[in-house]
Amino acid sequence: MSHHVVVNHEEQYSVWPEGRRLPDGWRLEGFSGPKEECLAHIDRVWTDLRPLSARES
Repeated sequence: MSHHVVVNHEEQYSVWPEGRRLPDGWRLEGFSGPKEECLAHIDRVWTDLRPLSARES
């Protein structure tokens, strides 16, 4: 099963199954593939786990 990397307005990342409607507030990040590859991608790009609002304050 293929998955997408998704991100919300706080720049928090998650993995979402392909073909399922995205929950409100989430958008596609641009990377997709097997779940394990999506999780590895998130590990590479999400280096600051604080929400955007916390980073900006």
